[in-house]
Amino acid sequence: MSDETPQEETPETPEVTEEAVAEAPVDETPAAEEAPAVEAEAPAEEEAAVEPVAEAAEEGSVEEPAPAGSADAEGATDDDEVVVREKPAIPGMDLEVDLALEDEGNRDRWSEDEDPHADGESADDDEDAAPEPIVAEIQLSADARYSATGKRKTAIARVILKPGTGVYTINGRTIDEFFPRDTLRRNIRQPLETVGYEEKMDVVARLHGGGVSAQAGALRHGISRALLEADPNLRTELKKRGFLTRDARAKERKKAGLKKARKRPQFSKR
Repeated sequence: MSDETPQEETPETPEVTEEAVAEAPVDETPAAEEAPAVEAEAPAEEEAAVEPVAEAAEEGSVEEPAPAGSADAEGATDDDEVVVREKPAIPGMDLEVDLALEDEGNRDRWSEDEDPHADGESADDDEDAAPEPIVAEIQLSADARYSATGKRKTAIARVILKPGTGVYTINGRTIDEFFPRDTLRRNIRQPLETVGYEEKMDVVARLHGGGVSAQAGALRHGISRALLEADPNLRTELKKRGFLTRDARAKERKKAGLKKARKRPQFSKR
């Protein structure tokens, strides 16, 4: 037997290389010495915040936070039904009308003294009100005759005014027979009604050319000119109301190469 004893095998220590050092994770946690410094500042702020909470807890004014599933936390419980908005047949039909008219807002600010329509008169009544009559001085002798000529488009009216009862004789016929429309008769009577002689003078006229509407305009123009012959002082008032102005509106002539005055033939690309 040999006196040699087995030797204990010592573990081999791994060799530390530069690559292992580079790959080793770096512990970025703050050092133990820095922690007390941060914690030292916290107690002062925590003590200041804890004192009001403790006082409020004693008085019972501290509210406990609502659970996550309660109605106060989420605004509505899961059991509530979800209302589905139906799409209206007409867009915007379900919307409420919210309009503030300008006149209504101003009417609230008006007082009874300042409101122009407080007495019950509306703006339409003011517009429809007839103009004030013109004061005329016409010598209505038995043999007085005042003649003039009126025109409108291609119609010509030769008018004679004489004392009478307000009878209109046009080409040997009455005004109702010659002009069946009320609007035309009303326009023809306007000059004498404005002066105030609608029942004191008769009208004898001869019309030719143009249509019914043009003849009515020519007759009105001729009556206005005849009134001017009877009293030259009426020129300002009659002209202000447009009775002496010759209506120059007429149909525009056809142009060469066009179908009418301005209508062009249909464009064809090919």
